[in-house]
Amino acid sequence: MHIHWFPGHMAKAQRMIREQLTLIDVVIELLDARIPQSSANPIIAELVGSKSKVVALNKADLAEPVHTTEWVNYFRDMGFATVTLDAASGKGTKELVIKVEQEAREKIAKLTAKGIKGRAVRAMILGIPNVGKSSLINRLLGTATAKTGDKPGVTRGQQWLKVGKNLELLDTPGVLWPRMDDQEVAFKLAVTGAIKDDIYDMEKVILHLLEILNHYYSDRLCERYKLTQKQLPADTNELLSLIGSKRGCLRSGGVVDFEKVRRIILTDFRSGKLGPITLDRLKN
Repeated sequence: MHIHWFPGHMAKAQRMIREQLTLIDVVIELLDARIPQSSANPIIAELVGSKSKVVALNKADLAEPVHTTEWVNYFRDMGFATVTLDAASGKGTKELVIKVEQEAREKIAKLTAKGIKGRAVRAMILGIPNVGKSSLINRLLGTATAKTGDKPGVTRGQQWLKVGKNLELLDTPGVLWPRMDDQEVAFKLAVTGAIKDDIYDMEKVILHLLEILNHYYSDRLCERYKLTQKQLPADTNELLSLIGSKRGCLRSGGVVDFEKVRRIILTDFRSGKLGPITLDRLKN
């Protein structure tokens, strides 16, 4: 699909992160539970280095629980404190705060031994665009302080935010890596909304999504679009046309409006109307 995107403000974000990391006790890396591997930015791992980190799998309500459990165990086996979240509802946020404070306990104890008492834990939230950083901050604060949106790149600035008495959060813009050589990763970032919809080939992305859905989740396609298993064609172009007809996405003369049906399928996937779906799966 040849998806490449790296806005200038993201290069600036990297510089900001490097400058502020010396002030941080714990890094929270927010991942998309549907694509835990694809949403793990290697640049973030490089920036964070050996600093304490908590891995938070957000949008867990949109991912298959069995695969999410496998990913939680995977990250924990790697030595990272790991939690699952649904920032939109607040589920898992209390556990996240507890994990962050636990990870910083040794650092705070050393400060206390030096006579620095009562300092709050300082944490930085890092993640790719549109993974839910602002929604998580708003949920933690209980107010819509951080600007949110369903488009990548909404958060551009940097701000310290107080959460309770013992935690201070540094919000940062979403950071994508400058080269996406793995186009399967690029596809997953595109379809989950980490990359702006107007910079990639929507037709190819939706056809690939349908290919995956038809292979792993054909029952969901049938349920959502009123189809039977016998009706499901192997050819994704035919499947797209069939869904368009079923949903009434027709122009004059009965011609399928492919742009409209592609938008419907993408919206259904992102909103969870096709049910919980995991695109990154661990190999057994």
